[in-house]
This record gives sequence, structure tokens and C-alpha cells, in this order.
Amino acid sequence: MRLLDRYLLRELLVPLCYCLSGFLLLWIVADLINELGSLQEHKLHVGDIAQYYLVQVPGFLVLGLPIALLLALLYALTNHARHQELTAIRAAGVSLWRLSLPYFVVGLAASLVLLALNELWVPGTADKMEQLKNCRLPPPPGSLTPTKLRNVDFTNERDGRHWHIGVYDTRTGEMLRPGPIITRMNDGSFRQLYAERAERRNGSWIFYDVHEYKDPPHSNAPPVLLLVTNVLAKPDFTETLEEIASEIKIGTLTGISLNRRAKNPDLPIVEILHYLRLHPHPAQASLLYTKLEGRLAMPWTCLVVVLIAIPFGAASGRRNVFVGVAGSILIFFAYYVLQQVSLALGAGGNLPAWLAGWFPNLAFAVTGLVLTARVR
Repeated sequence: MRLLDRYLLRELLVPLCYCLSGFLLLWIVADLINELGSLQEHKLHVGDIAQYYLVQVPGFLVLGLPIALLLALLYALTNHARHQELTAIRAAGVSLWRLSLPYFVVGLAASLVLLALNELWVPGTADKMEQLKNCRLPPPPGSLTPTKLRNVDFTNERDGRHWHIGVYDTRTGEMLRPGPIITRMNDGSFRQLYAERAERRNGSWIFYDVHEYKDPPHSNAPPVLLLVTNVLAKPDFTETLEEIASEIKIGTLTGISLNRRAKNPDLPIVEILHYLRLHPHPAQASLLYTKLEGRLAMPWTCLVVVLIAIPFGAASGRRNVFVGVAGSILIFFAYYVLQQVSLALGAGGNLPAWLAGWFPNLAFAVTGLVLTARVR
């Protein structure tokens, strides 16, 4: 790495760390002031509160890292331009694009970090927060553990099967009182399966204390009992635990109340894909596909930030560093408004899903490229 690259990285990373730390501190203090009464009602200790906010840090980074990077970039570039350092570097034969290489490396690294956080850690944050908030309170009489849900229903349109489950354990996948599990057969008849318990083992569903019935096609005759057995393996039931989990979460998003405790679930890309495999033609296709494209596009905001910050910060002339601060706020506000409008239009079916998800990134990236090409 050249000496110039190390210098530019240091001048960027120092304000970036300050911005992230300051934003994190302000967010915790503001949220703590608002939530202190509720936390006291739940009888949380100091250690519990610290852990409560610690599990929220990944979610904060997803929202705060792009604006912190934008602010740090505009601050660093404005400071360099103010002291004529950019002019001297370019006079030495270093192009603006080569000068910006360290910034693009930081933007790419930040994008990959956001992608990992958004897919691996953020989706489970809401459940962890709920568990931590209630860890000091005794459970209500007759309540289930946090991993168990009552009366779960989901439909596998791909295989023509509908499940009803009395109690479902989201951690182990064990079912209590599954049934009826209704399967549509090729001849137009239906099979109904009732059991006391079920579990998924070695890629197959195993049912215990089973009664299976057949509904004759195109007839009002009562179901015919086909089978009574203690144990029944169903390798043709291809629903996986991951697909059931995606159905439970996305059901709340699309208005199907499978999990009444979920609130606006944060859906990773893999769970949306699992749901779409079960539902090739979902009822709210525009909403789901827009959500998917938005999830794919969101992490690359950090690279877009670099593209848009370079022409605004690297323009020649002596300027106050606070110009960079004000500019970052205006740019972020414009991007956020465009993003929300675009996603709303996509969810409503007024824009193609891919365009709704990627349009803010494309618009700001193209603007940044055009403006950078005009920088003298």
C-alpha cells in the first residue's frame, strides 16, 4: 500500500470511528430516556439493560454506517480540499479515480459488513430483545415458552398441501397435535392426516399416533379411514423447517396472522426465497418481490455513498469543513426520501420490483459518476 493510500485511509477512518461512536451514544441515550420507564416495569438490572442494547447494535450499524461513512467522507475530502492537499496530489499526476481507490475499498468492505449483519444478525434481534425484556418477569399461567406458537397454519402451494399445527416449536421443529394436514391428490381427492406429535428427522417428517383419511373426489360422502398406526414416515412431505419459519414470519408481513407475536418482521433474503418456493404465485407478489430487491440493494448503499461523496467533497476551493457536514445531511435525506417513495411504489405494484429496490442506488451512483467526471 502506498504512503498516500495509508494517509487517506487514516484521515477517513478516524472521523468514521468518531461518527459511528457519536451516533451510537446519542441513539442509546435517546432510546434509554424514552424506554427507561418500561425497562423499570420489567425489573431489568443494569447488566440486563446493557445486554438489551448490545443486541441492538447490529441493527443500528445497518442504519448508521452509511450516513456515518458519508459524513466522514465529506468531512475528510472537504478538509483536504480546504488545505489544497487534493490539488497538490492531482498536480503530482495522481488522477481523482486513483486518489479515490482507498475510499472505494472502505465502501466495499462496509457493504460486505452490512450484508452479513443484515442477513445473519439483524433478523433475530426483535426476538432476543423481547426475551431480554421479559427475563425478570414470571411467565403468565398457561403460557408457552418463547419458541412455541399455538395454532399455526400454513399452505404449501407448490405441493398442494395445507398444514394446521396445534403447537409448533420454532427452535426444534417439533409439532404437537398436527392436523388436519390436507393434501390434494392428482385424482382430485384429498388426504387428511391427524397425529399427536411430529418431528423432522433425517430429511423426513415422522408422525406418531396417526389417523389418515381420504375424501372421495367430487362427492359429499364422509371421509374414509385409510390408516391407523403408531409411527408413520412421510418422506414425500418436503416442507423444511426453514420454509416453515419463513411462512410464519412472512405471514405477518402479508396479512396472514400465523405468529401473532411478530411485529413487522425483518426478513433475510433466504427466508423470502424459501417462502417463494412454497408460494410460486403469492397473493402479494409486488410486496414480497420489492422487499427482496430492497434487501439485495440495501448493503451496497455504502459504495453509492462513496460515488456521491467524491464530487461533492473533492471540488476545488477553500471551504469550511461544516459544508461537508451540511452536505451529508442533505444527501442522506434526499436518498432516504427517494428510497421510501420507490419502495412504496414497488410494493403497490406501480413500479417493477427490481426498479423499486435498485432505483435509489442507480440514480445516486449515476449522478456521482457524472459529477465526478466533471470535477476539475
